[in-house]
Amino acid sequence: MIILDYRDRRPIYEQVISRFQELMLTGALEKDSQLPSVRSLAMELSINPNTIQKAYAELERQGYIYSIKGKGSFVADNGHVKEAGRQEVLQRQVDLAKEACALGVTKEQLWEQIVRIYEENETEREA
Repeated sequence: MIILDYRDRRPIYEQVISRFQELMLTGALEKDSQLPSVRSLAMELSINPNTIQKAYAELERQGYIYSIKGKGSFVADNGHVKEAGRQEVLQRQVDLAKEACALGVTKEQLWEQIVRIYEENETEREA
């Protein structure tokens, strides 16, 4: 489920957060599904449980998960989070397109890149 890239320069808890966000936003982790316990995930990843606890706390603060005392952490209904993520991606796309224009990248070149990425993504899903 969670695989860390030890070449990634980000702190481990940020990598855990990013991976869980990705799994939730893509639907791999569905609403109300239970996350691994802090201890079990820490053992699985061979990291300190405090690191997992910090990641879970941040995910809860951001609205991705909720906790039930004595039962664990669960995936929240993150429809609003998905929409906020979409808007953020679109804004980054606008910023990148402006930068590309300033550097002389044509809209055809940008379009070719976008199409290629979507085609690769579709191929990966089919496999």
